[in-house]
Amino acid sequence: MRPPPSSLSPSPPPSLRRDTGFRRLWAGQTASQLGEHTTLVVLPLFAVLTLDAGAGQLGVLRAVGQAPILLLSLLAGAWVDRWRARTVMVLTDAARAVALGAAAVAGLLGLLGLPALFVVAFTVGALSVLFDVAYQASLVRMVRRDQLVRGNSALEGSRSAAQIGGPALGGALVSLLSAPVAAAAGALSFAVSFVSLRRIRRPESVPERVAPVPERPEHAAPVRGRIREGLRFVAGNAWLRAACLASAAFQLSFAATMTVYLLFLPRELGLTGATVGLALAASGPGALLGSVLAARLPGRSGHGVVLVSAAVLGNGALLCVPALHGSSTATILALLAVNFVFGTFSQLVNVTVMSVRQAVTPDGMQGRAAATITFVGMGFTPLGSLLGGLLAQEWGLRTGLLVTAAGMMLSPVLMAASPLARLGRVLPAPREPRHTE
Repeated sequence: MRPPPSSLSPSPPPSLRRDTGFRRLWAGQTASQLGEHTTLVVLPLFAVLTLDAGAGQLGVLRAVGQAPILLLSLLAGAWVDRWRARTVMVLTDAARAVALGAAAVAGLLGLLGLPALFVVAFTVGALSVLFDVAYQASLVRMVRRDQLVRGNSALEGSRSAAQIGGPALGGALVSLLSAPVAAAAGALSFAVSFVSLRRIRRPESVPERVAPVPERPEHAAPVRGRIREGLRFVAGNAWLRAACLASAAFQLSFAATMTVYLLFLPRELGLTGATVGLALAASGPGALLGSVLAARLPGRSGHGVVLVSAAVLGNGALLCVPALHGSSTATILALLAVNFVFGTFSQLVNVTVMSVRQAVTPDGMQGRAAATITFVGMGFTPLGSLLGGLLAQEWGLRTGLLVTAAGMMLSPVLMAASPLARLGRVLPAPREPRHTE
């Protein structure tokens, strides 16, 4: 006999693979991430291999591309909480396609010098800030809370796939063809994302418009007030506050490390552009594995244990790179192994932190919480890029790489000393922000 409805166990959440709206979001985000990761390799390689940019110039180029994180993240969070996230994603993808398409044309005409690269890097970086905040908020508005971990795992898995294809494609196109062709490939990826996201037909509610926050003093502009609310919410939440500090320490050191790294591989080890792209792409398969692990390990071992141990293993792997010499097969295999390990455990940290943030944040605060953590965490990347260029110039590539890679170990130390390390298998429920007059 069939048991009465009250005795039935709760039905599992419906499969996201059957959700047409989610599939189109997933496809669009994948194409967009492919374009972004292609561009992140194309512009520095063009500067180093074609324009013979020095360490200081490469540091400035990377800092210019990362400056929008510091300048626009908080505004992006306030805007996304008031707009439809998919509208933001569609518009930013269209604009990035136009910007890179113009760069491709300028390159073919011989006009793509360092000043033009700075403009393109800043424009694409600014639009990427808006897109990244919007797609995180879009997922929360599209799926149920019990589907967030699987949704994040899928989206971060596709980002990992882009990490495989983007650097390899960008490095190969720059090496075999030209930087303009590589830029055109990035523009095409953003155009594909634009088409996919435009086909999402599901209505999207904007939480802050449905349930507006209490009135603010008349002298406070609405955007400034929403930004302050986001800052207060994150600062008042022990888990999110710790995530901000650990992210800031990581991103400062990682930006410095990558600036030296992109010089160390071609100039100290003598690797070609295609080989550099292959080495960077090795983090992609690792990140795919990290996404799979992130859907299972935190629920078995505890979120805190996973965060600290994964950060130690992933960041520690990069300490091996300064010990490498020459461009032999053994060196290339070692680089592939290091990047695979780094990709696996850094992705495990990324997905776990994202799930923690989404779980403890109310729907109407999702955009601002994501933007605040991005602002505090990644706002230090321009400084890190400049610092990496300065260290490489003053201390040499090998010593500079060792120092910057060692700095990345501060992040797991901060997490181990914070409430994040004590998170168990089940994540806490959202906490509503407290409004003050």
